[in-house]
Amino acid sequence: MTAHVTDEDTAADTAATAAGGATRPASTATPAAIPVTSAPAPATPAAIPVTAAPVPATSVAPPAQTPMAGPGAPPTRVRPGRRKGWAAALRRWRPTPWPALRATAEQTFRPLLLTAFRPTLLTIATAGAAAGIAVGPAGPATATPAHAAGVKTRAWTTGTKAGTETEAEATTEAEATTEAETRTAPHRPAPLPPGTATPPWRPRFPQGRGLEAVSLLYLLVQLTLVVPHLAHVLGWDETVYVSQVDPRTPAAFFSAPRSRGISVLVSPVLAVTDSVLALRIALALLSTAALYAAYRVWRPLLGPATTALAALVFSGLWIAQISGPEAMPNLWVALGAVAATGLFLRAPREPNARWWLAACLAGVALMRVPDAAWLGLPLLATAGCVRSHRRTLPYLLGGLAAGATQWTVEAYSRFGGVPQRLHVSGATEGGMHPHLNLFNAWRSLNGPELCRPCSGPVHHPELTLWWLALPLLALAALAVALRERRTGVPADRTLVPLAVAVCLSVPYLLLLSYSAPRFLLPAYALLALPVGGLLTRVARPRPALAVTVGCLVALQLVAQYPVLHRMTAQVASLDQRYRVAADELNALGLRAPCLLVGSHAQPVGYDAGCASAATKGNNRNTTPSSVLRRAERMPTAVLTADAQRPPRYARDWTRHPLPGTDGWTAWLAPAPGASR
Repeated sequence: MTAHVTDEDTAADTAATAAGGATRPASTATPAAIPVTSAPAPATPAAIPVTAAPVPATSVAPPAQTPMAGPGAPPTRVRPGRRKGWAAALRRWRPTPWPALRATAEQTFRPLLLTAFRPTLLTIATAGAAAGIAVGPAGPATATPAHAAGVKTRAWTTGTKAGTETEAEATTEAEATTEAETRTAPHRPAPLPPGTATPPWRPRFPQGRGLEAVSLLYLLVQLTLVVPHLAHVLGWDETVYVSQVDPRTPAAFFSAPRSRGISVLVSPVLAVTDSVLALRIALALLSTAALYAAYRVWRPLLGPATTALAALVFSGLWIAQISGPEAMPNLWVALGAVAATGLFLRAPREPNARWWLAACLAGVALMRVPDAAWLGLPLLATAGCVRSHRRTLPYLLGGLAAGATQWTVEAYSRFGGVPQRLHVSGATEGGMHPHLNLFNAWRSLNGPELCRPCSGPVHHPELTLWWLALPLLALAALAVALRERRTGVPADRTLVPLAVAVCLSVPYLLLLSYSAPRFLLPAYALLALPVGGLLTRVARPRPALAVTVGCLVALQLVAQYPVLHRMTAQVASLDQRYRVAADELNALGLRAPCLLVGSHAQPVGYDAGCASAATKGNNRNTTPSSVLRRAERMPTAVLTADAQRPPRYARDWTRHPLPGTDGWTAWLAPAPGASR
């Protein structure tokens, strides 16, 4: 018998039960009456027949497809010819896109997610989304029944009651009672009509993970191809920066063109350990994080694909890979310039980006003040000419001033002022005057690390074609941006990084008379952004061009490996000579406190634990008379190379050839206190 029961019948049920009669079927907790199948009342002597109440006009019937548990539930529909078993299930298994699986899981296990297991399941779901794992049945997009969409029902029977209720409403009661429950099984999507072809399944990968993959690949290359070769000794310039904060060795001479940002960066590591390997690994990790953070700024501006491609093009260069674990400032200037330019473009719409912009400019100025000035020049010009960027002017000036404070204070304390320090810096660099330095930059593209003077042969000229094609690609990106600007597309995302890259390359291409591959790292990092945008724009609608672009990028990356292998071996060989010379000097009795003068005195003195000095050259910081006075108090030696004669004041000192150093010779002064 089927009856329609409303909430008004609850009082009648209570009265009938108290009188010892049969209870009528209980209604659901919803305001609208739902038709239910009444359970037969047990035979009792005082059974009182109850007439079902009429159905109200506002009653709403449940969906016809809602399954019910119990004897009256409809049989499960099985497709003809479907075989059961694990083998058949394995053949029918298809990965399901992650969003569909996550929605089904949340709807199926909603009571658990609302209780103690919700944080755990959400953590697992987030990790699975990051890894791109999706498991479950796949099928076409069809209308999902109500019970498959998360409105699960349960049938329950107690003593004299029978009815159905939604699972969300029964959660509280299920926790308070221990009655038996039977829940419906997950419902499969409705089968396709006969003759309908099943769409082919295509794998779906997480979007926007390209930059993370490029960063991990960059770290892997550093740890496997660079760090093992440079894990024991520091280079010449590295010893200058590191010795400023190393408490175990005297500080080397710090010339006027240098800035102390790298010394600040490595100081936490040196405060803990003097291991070169630990320093290399720490710098590799930090440079990888900086690469990701710098190009992550551009993801809202250019999209994930273009950003990842630009990071790949830049980080694939051998000089970017070898500079990661080195204590040198040029890579950090490059990444800081990339981040600062992106934040400058985002500043009009994101006020918080202005503070990050000031912080990036301060970091670049702390690393190299001259490069920070060239970086700020186009940004200040743009902020002054474009009304939407004028609010960033105080942040630009404040960031540059904060980063250059230490350099300015040192200029007045050591050199007598900022103009005097700039004059000394120009003299140290060989004179900063207009000079076309393109040929020297091209000759040093594949090594050596310092081309001064650039008189050696060109290594692998066939692998330098990308450098000649780079300005052409940049001009093509500029032309495309100007053409799209006529249609209303903003061109600042191409014009601004191009302008900053040109400004940062001016001192190294037009003012210096020598070159080094690391000098142009900031320009490479910024030019990779418009070039990457050009490549993705050309390749996206044309599959053939996409394959061609992919092959060219892969060829460029592969071509960098032989250069990286040769340069790491060359740098490791030179650094090993520093270590061998330091060990030989220690064996001769030159131990701290001691003084080393002459050629290669700075790196060898750092490894030997001695102070270093020079009486001539760009690093001149003492006089011959001062050297003689110090030789009377501590062990002192003069180091010469390539069969050079010692200076006049050391010609009567003892000569000691240093084996394993390719002709280096140490001239050891008499022991302190001995008669001369």
